[in-house]
Amino acid sequence: MRSIWNGAISFGLVSIPIKLVNATESHSVSFRQIHTEDGGRIRYRKVCELEDREVTQSEIGKAYEDADGSMIPITDEDLSQLPIPTARTIEIVAFVPEDRIDPLQMGSAYYLAASGAPAAKPYTLLREALKRSNRVAIAKFALRGRERLGMLRVVGDAIAMHGLLWPDEVRTPEGVAPEGGVTVRDQELDLADALMDTLGEIDLDDLHDEYREAVEEVVAAKASGEKPPEAREEAAPGKVLDLMAALESSVRAARESRDAEGAGPAEEAEVRSLPRRKTSSRAPKETGGKKSTSTAAKKTAAKRAEPKKSTAKAAGSAKKTAAGSPAKGTAKKATARSTARSGDKGAAKSTAKKTASRRRSA
Repeated sequence: MRSIWNGAISFGLVSIPIKLVNATESHSVSFRQIHTEDGGRIRYRKVCELEDREVTQSEIGKAYEDADGSMIPITDEDLSQLPIPTARTIEIVAFVPEDRIDPLQMGSAYYLAASGAPAAKPYTLLREALKRSNRVAIAKFALRGRERLGMLRVVGDAIAMHGLLWPDEVRTPEGVAPEGGVTVRDQELDLADALMDTLGEIDLDDLHDEYREAVEEVVAAKASGEKPPEAREEAAPGKVLDLMAALESSVRAARESRDAEGAGPAEEAEVRSLPRRKTSSRAPKETGGKKSTSTAAKKTAAKRAEPKKSTAKAAGSAKKTAAGSPAKGTAKKATARSTARSGDKGAAKSTAKKTASRRRSA
């Protein structure tokens, strides 16, 4: 990696020669400006206003514009001789716990590489001291024409430095939070926790820039004369009128998504304070109970209906017996008993009248 700055770390009376290299890189797709009519490249040329001609990079310097518009030339030699110790030195001023640093202050990241063999021993000493103390070093350094604040920490076997904003460069969040009192119920917090548990953790190495990949596909398709891939139409999200319903749907969708990806079922986050969710989850059991109850009722009704059928059959048998059987007394007694069991008074009366008339005729 090419160094962008050479200097030293000032660690008390210890000086550690180092090289500053970028710890990050951009993979974004770059575009050029063109003339849409003929595809010609649009370029920005550096032109001197006094001579009205294009100048080369070697002819360009820097200057400070005064209040009256006059230019005060400033050379690299002027900046290298600034009367501050951080011109070519990363000066450590304190060691603090890492959680004391507000992430809002963190900016560009750099690696500090030991410059030469003599720097190996003090470099390793500072690295191990940072490891054992579980603290980070706060330092001041000058880069690209201004003094900056930095945080040194250990990354693997190297020392990294994060550029920090000065405290007065971080705005306060005034007017950002919602105005007025907003009350969040415990049930909503429980569902939010359930959603967080369902989404779970992720390995950051698995994340990638899908937008850049899509742009590269479009470029490749147009370069080969093919039609660029069409965007998938997604339904516009509707207005969220019920926060609880939206949270429940989010939890359900997250679980289905994890199962579809083959990650296995996520751990169910039980939300005990939501009776609606409990009722819905137990609904199948209650339905089953109702089915068994109705079945029992049907069986009971069938049993009650059976004596009626048997009574009717018995009455029919008694009539046939009375008409053609020689044992009339026995048939009459059986008919009377079955009629009494069924409780059919009309049938009993009719049978009694027939019996009396037969006795008279006999």
